[in-house]
Amino acid sequence: MSSPQRILVVDDEEDIRSIIQLALTLQTPWQVLLASSGPEALSLAKTQQPDLILLDRMMPGMDGPSTLQQLKAHPQTQSIPVLLMTAAPLPPETLTALGAVGILPKPFRPLQLAQQLQAILGEAPTA
Repeated sequence: MSSPQRILVVDDEEDIRSIIQLALTLQTPWQVLLASSGPEALSLAKTQQPDLILLDRMMPGMDGPSTLQQLKAHPQTQSIPVLLMTAAPLPPETLTALGAVGILPKPFRPLQLAQQLQAILGEAPTA
């Protein structure tokens, strides 16, 4: 059996981070890492090597696309799949150009989040 997945959640809103962390830890054995900014996300991604990053698109300072660009430019983090969390729709070509594997629309349903992420990670649902 493989070790639990590590998910990095990056959002400037503490409530969003807390909801995602609670939803995932209640439904999965995953380790949930939290970052409140792009620079913090880059640091954690390099040191913790998460299996997936949930990245808010709109954050003050370094926004989601800028953070994603830096993740993809660094050899240690370039292969980590990134899902952009956004309330604004993005065309598929924009996603591809940014290097994201998909979009998690906001608002999301916390109780369905684990299933959505398991599908992306290629895991069988645990619940």
